[in-house]
Amino acid sequence: MKGFQQQELTSIIQIDRSSCKGCDSCKAFCPTSAITGKYGAVHSVDSEKCISCGQCLVNCPFGAPKDMVDPVDKVITKLKDGRVTVVATTAPAVRVAIGEAFGMEPGTLATEKLYGALKQAGFKLLDTNFAADQCIMEEGSELIAKIRHYVLGEAAQHHLGALPQFTSCCPAWVRYAELNYPQILDNLSSAKSPMMMAGALAKTYGAAKVWPTSPENMYVVGIMPCTAKKFEASRPEFASAATYWRKQGQAGNYPDVDTVLTTRDLARLLKKMNIDLAAVPEFTDQDNPLARYSGAGTIFGNTGGVMEAALRTAYFVITGQELAVLEFAPVRGLSGFKAASVTMKDAKTGKEVTLNVAVVHGIKENLTPVIDQVVAGKSPYQFIEVMNCPGGCVNGGGQPINPMGTSWLDKYKAMLPWS
Repeated sequence: MKGFQQQELTSIIQIDRSSCKGCDSCKAFCPTSAITGKYGAVHSVDSEKCISCGQCLVNCPFGAPKDMVDPVDKVITKLKDGRVTVVATTAPAVRVAIGEAFGMEPGTLATEKLYGALKQAGFKLLDTNFAADQCIMEEGSELIAKIRHYVLGEAAQHHLGALPQFTSCCPAWVRYAELNYPQILDNLSSAKSPMMMAGALAKTYGAAKVWPTSPENMYVVGIMPCTAKKFEASRPEFASAATYWRKQGQAGNYPDVDTVLTTRDLARLLKKMNIDLAAVPEFTDQDNPLARYSGAGTIFGNTGGVMEAALRTAYFVITGQELAVLEFAPVRGLSGFKAASVTMKDAKTGKEVTLNVAVVHGIKENLTPVIDQVVAGKSPYQFIEVMNCPGGCVNGGGQPINPMGTSWLDKYKAMLPWS
């Protein structure tokens, strides 16, 4: 089956020729050298190299790079169609950024306000943190199986993939690996990202048990801090729910996630619907099983979060005990590369195993030496987290840039006496 569409979305990020000054700022932040054009000349984006991360967009002083995929009006149409169940799956990084667009202090945690605004707009809620917990169970279990096989010598029941295991929840990083290092794809975790798990969950369990409806009448909207999520949602292979229902005898061909709103897109949608996030009543959705989650999912949005959550899972399953420290400091913080080791005793065999882990964020600056070690078969690590954006998802290409315009320069233009 080819899937619900013929090809993936490309050219998500393009440069507005009328705004580009040829200053090369975008080139400095592009991890794939996808931006062409001489200094002083109008630049353009090579869609064959672009991984849709949006770092050029959030770092251009003139606001020239644009997000060309705008689903806001279509989502509003779906929300107003009483025949459609519209489900929002909201990433953890969105709730600490969305308030900026409504006059709230940057960094304000606005989870209950966000829930309230989404409910007022007509969305059903599936918190991506719930799916992030699922992702940790999948990715952590995969890592545990590899440790037991490759390190402790247990027999494997099926192909496990190679060590070191790379995380797979950042779509820009996955695309970067596909384009530049296909020889390491067997090292990537086989787990989907939390957003894609959430979409499949919504159109299977959600459609059957939580909001009873036909999955074909459900429209799942990822609300993400990331422009690359628009690319990920469009990938034809992500149609697990349709595959599941066909096995149950129900025909249909539809994606797991129908579209993606970035944090900026969501702010525009709420304003178009005359919903002021800062003024809406808080809502907790306590009776919704898909809006419950642990702290493991919450820390996904920051660099080191996926690593720490998976490490805690592996430690508990292998040793039978919780990792003693409340915060695993070696993988936290904004250093572009972090490494740590944890020694644990296997509760089944009594053998000790030392797990070496690494965390990389900012592909352009920090990843190449790590991948070179893997390609050469000399990596000292068993588990490596990679996030394209500096700081992780909190600094994604779909996050607010500033409340006064599309670039930081607008903020200062407004202060000039002749402006």
